[in-house]
Amino acid sequence: MLKKLNLKHFLFAFCACVFLSFTSCKEQETLVEAQKLTISEGFENPLGFYDSSPTFTWQLPVSEGVLSQSAYQIVVASSPELLPDHADLWNSEKQQTTQSTWVKYEGEALKSRQKVFWQVKYWNQDNEASKWSAVQNFELGLLNNSDWKAKWVGLDTAKDSIRGRGKVLIHKPQYLRKGFELTNDVTSARLYITSKGVFDVSINGENVSDDAMSPGFTTYDKRIETLTYDVTKLIESGQNTIGVELASGWYSGRLLWGTTPWDNTISPKVLAQLEITLSDGAKEIIVSDDSWKGTTNGPLQFAEIYDGEIYNANLEMPNWTTNNFDDKDWATVEVAALDDNVKLEPKRHTTVKGKIELVPQDMTSNDGAAVFDLKQNMVGVPVVNVPMKKGDTLKVRFAEMLSPDGSFYTKNYRSAHSTDYYIAAKDGDITYMPKFTFHGFRYVELSGFDTSKEPSKDWVKGVVLYSDFDDNGKFASSHDKLNQLQSNIVWGLRGNFLDIPTDCPQRDERLGWTGDAQVFGPTSMFNADVYKFWASWLQSVREAQLEDGAIPWTVPDSRGNKIGSSGWGDVGTIIPWKIYLRTGDVGFLEDNFEMMKQWVSYHELKSKNYISNMMSFSDWLQPFPENGNTRGDTSSSLIGTAFFAHSAKLTALTAQVLGEVKEQEKYEALYKNVAKAFDEKFFDETGKVKDVTETQTTYLLALAFDLLPESKIENAQNNLLRKLKEADYHLRTGFLGTPLLSKVLDDMGEIDLVYKLIFNETYPSWFYSINQGATTIWERWNSYSKTEGYNPMSMNSLNHYAYGAIGEWMYERIAGIAPLEAGYKVIKIAPQARQPLNSASASLNTPYGKVSSSWEIKNGEFHLAVVVPPNTTAKIIVPADTSNELLLNGKKLEDSNQVKLVETAESGFELLAQPGSYKFTSTLK
Repeated sequence: MLKKLNLKHFLFAFCACVFLSFTSCKEQETLVEAQKLTISEGFENPLGFYDSSPTFTWQLPVSEGVLSQSAYQIVVASSPELLPDHADLWNSEKQQTTQSTWVKYEGEALKSRQKVFWQVKYWNQDNEASKWSAVQNFELGLLNNSDWKAKWVGLDTAKDSIRGRGKVLIHKPQYLRKGFELTNDVTSARLYITSKGVFDVSINGENVSDDAMSPGFTTYDKRIETLTYDVTKLIESGQNTIGVELASGWYSGRLLWGTTPWDNTISPKVLAQLEITLSDGAKEIIVSDDSWKGTTNGPLQFAEIYDGEIYNANLEMPNWTTNNFDDKDWATVEVAALDDNVKLEPKRHTTVKGKIELVPQDMTSNDGAAVFDLKQNMVGVPVVNVPMKKGDTLKVRFAEMLSPDGSFYTKNYRSAHSTDYYIAAKDGDITYMPKFTFHGFRYVELSGFDTSKEPSKDWVKGVVLYSDFDDNGKFASSHDKLNQLQSNIVWGLRGNFLDIPTDCPQRDERLGWTGDAQVFGPTSMFNADVYKFWASWLQSVREAQLEDGAIPWTVPDSRGNKIGSSGWGDVGTIIPWKIYLRTGDVGFLEDNFEMMKQWVSYHELKSKNYISNMMSFSDWLQPFPENGNTRGDTSSSLIGTAFFAHSAKLTALTAQVLGEVKEQEKYEALYKNVAKAFDEKFFDETGKVKDVTETQTTYLLALAFDLLPESKIENAQNNLLRKLKEADYHLRTGFLGTPLLSKVLDDMGEIDLVYKLIFNETYPSWFYSINQGATTIWERWNSYSKTEGYNPMSMNSLNHYAYGAIGEWMYERIAGIAPLEAGYKVIKIAPQARQPLNSASASLNTPYGKVSSSWEIKNGEFHLAVVVPPNTTAKIIVPADTSNELLLNGKKLEDSNQVKLVETAESGFELLAQPGSYKFTSTLK
């Protein structure tokens, strides 16, 4: 009996262990693993990464049983075999928190070249555990100047010729090469490379990458970005050759003003370090040094960003990047040491690539020339495949639009020649794509081809170049012109996000104007995955900031000016705050807080009794200026004081987020003092502007930045409405006023008026340019008219994104997706449906996953489909006649764990929703 009892107890205990073990395993596998794992500003498994103190972000899966996160665990190791149980770099242990974004690494210090592996798992709202995620990794680049054994090398091209404004030196492109021998097979190889100029690199005849215009445009006197390539498959045992093409680019090429803080008279140079591990464990390092050789007598004879290229096929050097080439006539390169004052850092955002190919939709030919119409204003380069005769020169011209007589309109290129030339070495078809330039164009004209051949549309393709980011959101509606406006905004973004946020991509400028950037930043975040792009450029802004706190007009600074402009330099406070609201990344505020404070100090320096006397471009390109000035009629002092107050307020809000209590109090007090001075100086007791010209923008600044006492707000709002009525309900705003117009009117409850402004067909309006054929956003409201022709000013870009700032309102209010808490942790979905629309939709990839809002009005009913991503909640406002029932998924709404009715208001039903997909139906009044 005793034995039976013991056996029985043993079996029970055994079964219990098995059950517990099974349930434990089951707990591990109950939930799907985390999705879309990224580090820092959204990098996925990067090579040559810049950040040795990264943050981790992941998204919860859209699956049954996963609403929110209650805990997470991250493990980080030096080898994937150590994960998850033996992480040697960091184990966060189980952290009871909903945080799934921007989690800071707190493990062992990471070093240059180190490859790091990581995983994450989460627990849902019911404390059920997920599987461990798939193993992710990142490999660091060379983080310190001391990691470089290579030297800067290149030829002396400064002596070649002089031309252009400011006697800019024109440097001939260089061809540089180095042969080397390996005694064993290669197990891994990394090429670390950068240049003063732009480069393209090949090994053994194979191009290392499809990057364009590398390494990019930075504050070269402070920082030059480096790139890392895995070239293991390109290198073999025995003889090998590395070859680099090098041109001026932004570093030593022609730039507007041309008085850069860095010495752009220096000949372009390359810095290369090839680190190889052989199969026997031995290490080899091939560096750029005095053993390299070079020539300028290659086929690419001229390459400038503004002016184009000259390619002479008669000078081609077959196999010059392979072992089968004799370089005995090439010159020995000059060598220069690294400058410790210039930091070499891995590139912190994506390189420029050919992202889209466009083909001509129309073609005309006449008198030996053929014109190809891509039907879309774009930025990039052509690929031409044309028949030629030996010795002839193909001329490739570009234009954004045609003149009424069909000729090319290029006056707006100003001094930018923007033309490519190809000299044929033989009869027959040639294929050519420029390498070290880019153009803004819709039309391509070819001349100099074999005229015995009939031109064909397949002779030309347009390769669209921009930094390698993906779309981040979509917007669509029932109105064709509103959809065209959205398309124009997106194409303006693509055209002006070529390594830095430029003002325009076609003329002799293409610079990082700070004013354009600050007004368009929020809209760009809706349309594209550009967080890393902005983070990188803001680093350049910090580096360009002067000792007195001034932020130059353009970053990187091509002018070397020592003054800032109100509304332009305020990019240093506005972009950090606005992008924080859309990402929730506190680290971004930490990075930029000092810059914000210094810029506010510059405002103080340029003010007396809190009233600004800072230089200002003012409300740039305001239509119908009474003073005839491109800076508009709004007082620069009023503008400067308003932005002084606003920047102080944003700095106070940043201090609050960062827990800097004393700083918060300091900047809150400063904001209040400047606002009081603004009110007393510029507004009378009735809330009307005094002593300066009254404009729409004067009221917009006062209301948008909260600069008036409560007693004056209503009168100021009425005065704004009066100014709009005087303009027949058309805007009279430029670069600074236009982005504020929709928000201020929205806050006033004037949604119908915002719709009227957006849907206006006549000048000045967004649809006016569309009616004239625009496929991008224009610099001026009247850059072109079908009846009056082109604006007579040469400063007339047809691809200029500033006025595309209206896209922010389209996403947030027409489609109705906005962050209520930073990073969309709490989302507001409240579409504002008005005629002439009967439907609109938008989707957006937030840090937590995709959110979408799609509405349609049909037979008096309002249909709203919503997706709320996991680990967030949403406040949803459904327009309705609230005397009737609200339907959820076809049934009468009843409170549940998923959706709760919070309030029934005059505007509709206010709901609180957990993650999920919902379809609401209401009856409209």
